[in-house]
Amino acid sequence: MDIDNPLTIEKLPLAALKKNRHLSSEKTKKLMELKTQNTAGHFPDKIQAQKAKGKLTARERLAYLLDQDSFEEIGLFVKTRSHDFELQEKSPAGDGVLTGTGKIGGRSVAIFAQDFTVLGGSLGLAQAQKIARLMDLALEAKIPVIGLLDSGGARIQEGVDSLDGYAQIFSRNVKASGVIPQISAILGPCAGGAVYSPALTDFVFMVEGIGNMFITGPDVVEKATGEKVDFETLGGTKVHSEHSGVCHFAAQSEQDCFRQIKELLSYLPQNNLETSPITLTADKDNRETALLEMLGDMNPKKPYWVQHAVRQVADDHKFFEVQQNYAKNIAIGFLRLAGRVVGVVANNPAHMAGALDIHASHKAARFIRFLNAFNIPLLTFVDVGGYWPGIDQEHGGIIRHGAKILFAYAEATIPKVTVILRKAYGGAYIAMGSKYMGGDLNFALPSAEIAVMGPAGAVGILYSKEIKRSPNPAEMTEKLSKEYAGRFASPYQAASTGSIDEVVEPKKLRLKLIQSFQLLAKKRLAASPLLRGNMPL
Repeated sequence: MDIDNPLTIEKLPLAALKKNRHLSSEKTKKLMELKTQNTAGHFPDKIQAQKAKGKLTARERLAYLLDQDSFEEIGLFVKTRSHDFELQEKSPAGDGVLTGTGKIGGRSVAIFAQDFTVLGGSLGLAQAQKIARLMDLALEAKIPVIGLLDSGGARIQEGVDSLDGYAQIFSRNVKASGVIPQISAILGPCAGGAVYSPALTDFVFMVEGIGNMFITGPDVVEKATGEKVDFETLGGTKVHSEHSGVCHFAAQSEQDCFRQIKELLSYLPQNNLETSPITLTADKDNRETALLEMLGDMNPKKPYWVQHAVRQVADDHKFFEVQQNYAKNIAIGFLRLAGRVVGVVANNPAHMAGALDIHASHKAARFIRFLNAFNIPLLTFVDVGGYWPGIDQEHGGIIRHGAKILFAYAEATIPKVTVILRKAYGGAYIAMGSKYMGGDLNFALPSAEIAVMGPAGAVGILYSKEIKRSPNPAEMTEKLSKEYAGRFASPYQAASTGSIDEVVEPKKLRLKLIQSFQLLAKKRLAASPLLRGNMPL
């Protein structure tokens, strides 16, 4: 060929073009046949078994979750390199996982879906490398990565190659942490090493009745400890959404799970360099929050669900709660104020009087660190009497776990606004986004009580002798408590020292919050040395 005068298509003789077109069409036809063959599903009997369990196939899951016709598959023809145990015949092209990119709500995501019909979705080296390459692409493109997990775990036929494959995925989970959002959906078994990748991601979804997570299965547990347990009791959705805290969102069906994933993504930025999308709302900035007026007139000891207060200030009264069934004494989640996304941490007096315990401290701290990584402002609602007392808490390490929330608030450089609704006592007051823990703007309602401890406990210490000598100790205690509250626990006392920036009229709280976050919208601080600190994990 003459390099200086390359032959172009336009210069080819017509006969040659027709001949080459025939050859090209044959190759294209073969490509289309292979694509059809590899996307149709290879094991009809196993597909039917999947359906019998009420589960969707991997491709159906992608179709439900992604925008229509947006999936662009990567690695369709990848096959296992292992020839042991007839794996070449048992594991067709794709090696039991679909990987690619697509769109959700018009925004790009990277996604993989394990296929349980291929060797139980077990992870071999080829499958792991497909997932790892996808995660590399997601990091380069700065887009969220979603994993739809349905796998029996490591592929034992591939030995240590399978374990090395998990290591490749785990290392990328860590590299992506705090850079792009990572979401896992447990849509079947997730056992052994397979559970650690979801645990390294930001949010875990599980579907009731089909999703399970455990390090060792029921058979191994029985052999090792003598305990008899079934899959659901050991690692079902209820266990992980209510007790362990591993699961952030429990879904009643796969379709419900995908709906929740879409809603979560609507609150999140694509990566740590961007901000969350702004949504238009007809809700007026100056809408009054009358319910918060009623809150101030309530008995300070009377419980209420803090979610009602959160919804009062939110656009259209919408609050997307995270981990709503775990550590109910604290509520976390997302809302919008004038269309802009804000993360919320709020004590919930309806459960354990809203006190901080081991689980609540861990739950709040991890969420605050997520918000800080992805530039999402933080709103804190405070109604807390202290840390939860007890032998179990002390022996369980409440000192160390309680310190997590202190660390998280102190290191966070995002805009932070705190509102004290009612009580804020002792160390828990300090922990919940107080002024000298880095709160940018700290407000209190007129009903707030801010002190070292509750008035009754304080006068019991300060005036113990006088109360004992009194002919009516209960009456004297009540009288002294009111005096103490007015003098030392008043929000105006805290405001006089600068611990509180303003005492806010309850019905105008929504407008005050919107104005506050608008004021802080440009806040950007250089990375603190604390970001390399040793958090009390």
